[in-house]
Amino acid sequence: MYEERYETPANGVVSTPSSIGPLGVGARILIGLLLVGLELFWRDPKWWDPIVALGTAALIAAFMATRAARRQSPLAATGPIAHALNVLVAIPLLFLSATSGGALLFYGGSMLLAAAHRNAGCEVTAFSNAVLGRDDQVGCALFGSVDLAERAWTSPSSGTPSATE
Repeated sequence: MYEERYETPANGVVSTPSSIGPLGVGARILIGLLLVGLELFWRDPKWWDPIVALGTAALIAAFMATRAARRQSPLAATGPIAHALNVLVAIPLLFLSATSGGALLFYGGSMLLAAAHRNAGCEVTAFSNAVLGRDDQVGCALFGSVDLAERAWTSPSSGTPSATE
């Protein structure tokens, strides 16, 4: 389930090689705006929704900071079990009335942040990655296939010109 993919260079800065191309950026912007729009225009927003969203981001950042203090290598929980656990956590957050608005704001805002930073993987770690300057990855059932397809399409070995050429 956990795969240590990256090494820390001599300067102690963890590299962040995971980035997305235009398809991944566009998908995250579209879904991020949709989720924030659902909260603002479809639901009846509650005063506590932004608190839940910011609290969720802070809780994940605190957890990831604690993990980073113990292990410098980025988290790479990107296997099928990590994907399933991520979905199992998201579903109740999105459907319980007390947390659904905050979850829509958190996930939507995180997707927009991931798009802005061109972070691959799940939006769950977008805020903590931005704050901590890391590249922690958690399996993402929503964007995993988009990122995989885009990497295959832009890979130099696929015969198709890469986005960086």
